[in-house]
Amino acid sequence: MPQNSRYQDTEFEALMNQVIKTLEENNADRDLSLMVLGNVITHIFETQVKPNDRAAMAEKFADVLVKSIKQ
Repeated sequence: MPQNSRYQDTEFEALMNQVIKTLEENNADRDLSLMVLGNVITHIFETQVKPNDRAAMAEKFADVLVKSIKQ
């Protein structure tokens, strides 16, 4: 996904690589990986986003995801 954030590239890359490594170490195939990541995203929305903001933020997230795979 395109990254425009306050986080440094090294911080972002390190965390992303840890997530990928965990999925690979557990031999998670595509479907399992997407299910796990989807549930993680849902958890983040439920625990860190106000209920009134969730739908709009989820739509924005989905739009960015779609744009990132069309590149």
